[in-house]
Amino acid sequence: MTMQALTLAGVVFDFDGTLAELNIDFAAMKRTVLSLAADRGVETTAIEGLHVLEAIETAGQIIAGREPRLAKRFHADACAAVAAIEIAAARTGSLLPGSREMLLELKKRHVKSAVITRNCRQAVTTIFPDISSHCDAFIPREQTNHVKPHPEHLLAALKSLAVLPEHAMMVGDHPLDIKAGQNAGVLTAGVLTGNSSRDALTQAGADYVFSAAADILAILSDRT
Repeated sequence: MTMQALTLAGVVFDFDGTLAELNIDFAAMKRTVLSLAADRGVETTAIEGLHVLEAIETAGQIIAGREPRLAKRFHADACAAVAAIEIAAARTGSLLPGSREMLLELKKRHVKSAVITRNCRQAVTTIFPDISSHCDAFIPREQTNHVKPHPEHLLAALKSLAVLPEHAMMVGDHPLDIKAGQNAGVLTAGVLTGNSSRDALTQAGADYVFSAAADILAILSDRT
């Protein structure tokens, strides 16, 4: 797509792989959740193909059909195990070059910004302790009933920014981020700083593909 100047009122960013290094061991995380589910009698073939958070939710529903109290314990244990892996990864993580500067530049240009993530708050703030001073809204998974790609996560950020979907863009490194943007009715941009290829992001329907999130600055119209 030919890059042309855009006038945006708000930009919503993913975190891991977009603003920060992606170093979470998702395979280990998935194995842990599958093991916890199997220990509680869940046939793991029912959840193997799901992303981790959705696997926890589905396994919890299966367990709840037999024993609601056990389902609550499973959910708590699984979420604690996932958070422990995220926080451990965050201790050796760092922001990607230019992330801070980009967020501050957006402020200078009067473009509001938000960060939404399926990660937990403690992991994000371990890497980026002053995140709230760099963006206008930050919504980790604990602060939404439905994480992206469900539109509620992104729409909650836009509501906090007081920005309409037609004036916003979602930027992320994964097809889930592109789907979240599409579900919420915003423009989407994929970035190549995570594990997704240009082809994967394009096939997911990204309106733009950037080498890094900071590249958005080059196509924004001046709002000063």
